[in-house]
Amino acid sequence: MVENDNNISERPAKRGVPEGLWLQCPECGATVYRKQVDKLLGLCPECNYHFYVGARVRIEQLLDEGSFEEWDAQVCSVDPLGFVDSKPYKKRLVSEQNKTGMVDACLTGRGYLRGRPLVIGVTDSAFIMGSMGSVVGEKLTRAIEQATRFSLPLIIVSGSGGGARMHEGILSLMQMAKVSAALGRYHEAGGFYISVLTNPTMGGVAASFASLGDLVVAEPKALVGFAGPRVVAATVKAELPDNFQTSEFLLEHGFVDRIINRADLRSEIATFIDYCEMPPAKKAR
Repeated sequence: MVENDNNISERPAKRGVPEGLWLQCPECGATVYRKQVDKLLGLCPECNYHFYVGARVRIEQLLDEGSFEEWDAQVCSVDPLGFVDSKPYKKRLVSEQNKTGMVDACLTGRGYLRGRPLVIGVTDSAFIMGSMGSVVGEKLTRAIEQATRFSLPLIIVSGSGGGARMHEGILSLMQMAKVSAALGRYHEAGGFYISVLTNPTMGGVAASFASLGDLVVAEPKALVGFAGPRVVAATVKAELPDNFQTSEFLLEHGFVDRIINRADLRSEIATFIDYCEMPPAKKAR
């Protein structure tokens, strides 16, 4: 206790709990220690719920330490339509870049997974819901073309709840066809593409490259589909199954080949690559 000049007793301020030290699991409601969740690769220690993780963290979890070489890091949108909604698109991009530390919603590059060379692309739902604009489509297309050139396995981890990006109109929609065409050429060249679906994978992403893997795997309870379940229910005017559009539902109906816990994803992908025979790799410059 201390006394001020007016002889009024004052208690010292209490030390508060640092913000962000604890998380509440949306699945089981448990309050969990963030550092423990991070140590478990973003999994709830009580119920195995898969928390959101960003694109750079995904790459760190999957690839060998220090092996990732990022490609096309400075490719950015030129706002072709001068689009304005609640704010100009240019300002929205700057805001998202400051918030996420990413230039756009996708990271691509080359790295090693347990010593196996590969090309990887990751979309991130934190950047305008991971929507696919011209930058996302261009970076993925270039990555696929490099995988084709060097005969390397291709991994794309999809975390996109926004589908095509309305701010770029038809230039966004055409990325579906552009990326899919690049995948077609990669397939003809004997490439091996593993598509990893995470929560959420929706819209034009789900309707194009996310569905075109030689193997399509998903994390548990990931939301995957084109339109959201409420839109589908209103359109078909029918009650939907409880697990509709989850990765478990899609596995039952043949859309997904396998559901893999995030903690096992690295070892499972390494096994898939070992079973796949590709043409001899060309030496990169």
